Order: sequence, then structure tokens, then C-alpha cells
Amino acid sequence: MGGRGAIRFVYHRSVERSWDQRIAEAAAAMGEPARARMLGLLLDGRARTATELALVAEVSPSTASAHLRKLESARLIARVAQGKHRYFRLAAPAVARALEQLGALAGAPRASRVRVPEPLRLARTCYDHMAGRLGVGLLDMLLEVRWLEPDGAGRYSVCDQGERNMRALGVRLDEARTRRRAWARTCLDWSERRPHLGGALGAAWLELALRSRWVRRESDSRALEVTAAGHRELERRLGVRLA
Repeated sequence: MGGRGAIRFVYHRSVERSWDQRIAEAAAAMGEPARARMLGLLLDGRARTATELALVAEVSPSTASAHLRKLESARLIARVAQGKHRYFRLAAPAVARALEQLGALAGAPRASRVRVPEPLRLARTCYDHMAGRLGVGLLDMLLEVRWLEPDGAGRYSVCDQGERNMRALGVRLDEARTRRRAWARTCLDWSERRPHLGGALGAAWLELALRSRWVRRESDSRALEVTAAGHRELERRLGVRLA
């Protein structure tokens, strides 16, 4: 349609970025100390205000806004609106997993300005399995009593005795084996610098802990609260070290 006052629609072709371009953009967004501190604060799963993120990054509010736009553009964080307030959180669990792996490569947390909150160090979720001292202690126990056998390549198999004992505890092994994913593998713990149990078997242990009320999920956080029953069963009965 032509003529004066006609509405004109302008279409822009979407330029799809290649895989290597997206990797480079995400790496560049993470690779600045102030932005890395912001991402570190968001690792607990909570949404934070721009003011909080500016404080931990040690930058001015205007500079923080520029950093947040960069992180949003790289799809590392997402903006959450609640009334008049704006909050920021990690965009997806995959971002948290990537940050944890980078944190493990970076060295001890005390060398970082972002300190790991104690509830997260004690027990938290890492994707769909347990991490922190609880996750590391669980794997230590399973190896110590020889319910698991390592293959030397970061994977584990369940021995006959382990199969019987895990079933007796309520670990749903048959259900876990139907999942199309790694069965039992090592996952380097970001805060403890030691491996915890990942894979379908690690997820089955988290499900057992939640079902048995050994742990409770904390709202708006990846932290897990270990209940009194959990301390009794995990530490005293199973020998999972939490201290």
C-alpha cells in the first residue's frame, strides 16, 4: 500500500550467530572481573537488584548497568520484573554449571572476592544432584565402603553389595537406569575442590534425600537445608561427613 499516511512495515533479517561466535561472546562477558563477581553472587540461585550487584562488583551504578546489559546480551543472566523493582538472576542452570566448572579451574575460593555462602558450602544442588560438603561426603562414603568402583576415567559402577544396600535404603536404581544420560560420574565441586557424585545415580540420591526428608530445598536458592533426621541418617548411620 502506498500513499501518504500509509503504515510501513520494515522487516529486519535475523542474523543467526554461529556456535563459535556465541562461545566467544559468553567468554568475553564472563572474562571481566566485575562481571565475574556479579555472576558469582548469583550462583546461589537468588535474584538480586542492580544495586546489590554493583556493590559486590565494586563499581558505580551506571557502570553496573553497562555490565548487566553485556551479561544479558550474552544470555548469561535474565531480568525479572516484580512491581516497580527489577531483579537479575542466572539465565539457566547450564550457566551455573559452567561457572562452577570455571570456579574449580580458578583455584581456592579464598583467593576470590566472592565468598561462597556457608549454606551453599554445606549442601546445595548442582543441576539435579547434591554438591557441597554433603555431595563430596556422600561420594567419599560410597567409595570407602566400596559400593562404587571407579573406572579411572571419571565414571563409576555399582558393585553387587552396593546395589543391595542402595536398594535397601530406597535408592531407585531401576528408574535411574532408564534415563538417557551418564550413569554415575565424577563432578568437580566448585566450593570443595573435590569431586561429588553426578549422573543419573547422583540424581537418584538427591531424590532419596528429598523423599526421606533428609534435606529440604530452600526457596529461591540452590542451597539444601539438612534436617535433624538428615544429620542422623547421613552422618551417624551412613557416615557421610558434614563437619
